[in-house]
Amino acid sequence: MKPRNRRFVALAVGLVTLGAATALVLNAFNSNLVFFFSPTQVMANEAPRERAFRVGGLVEQGSVVREPQGLTIRFMVTDTAKSIPVTYTGLLPDLFQEGKGVVAQGKLGADGVFRAEQVLAKHDENYMAPEAADALAKARAGQSSLVMPEGAKP
Repeated sequence: MKPRNRRFVALAVGLVTLGAATALVLNAFNSNLVFFFSPTQVMANEAPRERAFRVGGLVEQGSVVREPQGLTIRFMVTDTAKSIPVTYTGLLPDLFQEGKGVVAQGKLGADGVFRAEQVLAKHDENYMAPEAADALAKARAGQSSLVMPEGAKP
């Protein structure tokens, strides 16, 4: 085989190997990609039903129900416009409380209940996940334009 042909074969093998490695990395990235949705977006069927995503907002007051046997808990997550029921089995973060910010990761069931695999609570009074804060601000802006008198500040 001529040196020119050997270089061509080596280059072709290198490009095929690089392409395969890139495809594997992109596939792994895509399977681990988790999007954030607000309860309003979930109720509008904008969230995927077949893959995991995050939903965030506030834990609705009076909605937390713990099952007497086991570690299952049910609660509602709201963005002040819409609410979505969430069920979670496991230990909750210490800062999980009604009326406080929460982000849950899991899948939406066919019955409309979000089955969380992980629940995250905010770590202090000033922090909320940026996506959750934006969703709450948009929901409040939509409500406030209907309720707020002219000239009033939110």
